Amino acid sequence: QLQLVESGGGLVQLGGSLRLSCAASGSTLDYYTVAWFRQAPGKEREGVTLITRGGNTYSLESVKGRFAISRDHAKNTVYLQMNSLKLEDTAIYYCAAGTAVTFDALNYGVWGQGTQVTVSS
Repeated sequence: QLQLVESGGGLVQLGGSLRLSCAASGSTLDYYTVAWFRQAPGKEREGVTLITRGGNTYSLESVKGRFAISRDHAKNTVYLQMNSLKLEDTAIYYCAAGTAVTFDALNYGVWGQGTQVTVSS
C-alpha cells in the first residue's frame, strides 16, 4: 500500500524559501501523478502544482516562477521548492498521488498527513 509522508514545513519570513518533501513507501511513485495541495484557514483546498509520470509540470498561476516541483526517483520522493514566499502561501501543504493529470483533489487516492507552512513578516 502506497503511503506518503510530508516534511519540511515550518515558519519562514516573507520572501524566504522552504523545501517540502513527500516521501513515499510501499510502492513506487514513478507511475503516479503527484500533486501538492494546500489549505489555508477558512479556505478551500486548492491544487498548487503537480508533476506527471512523464515529468511534465503544471502550477497555479500565482506560484509560477516561485515554486518548483521535482522528483527524485532513487529516493522515491517528490519535492516542492518554494521561493519568494508570500503571506498568502501560509497553509497546510499536502502531497497526493493519483492516476490522472488534474488539480481535482477527488482524483487523488493517496494523501500525506500534511505539513504546516507559515509565512510571517
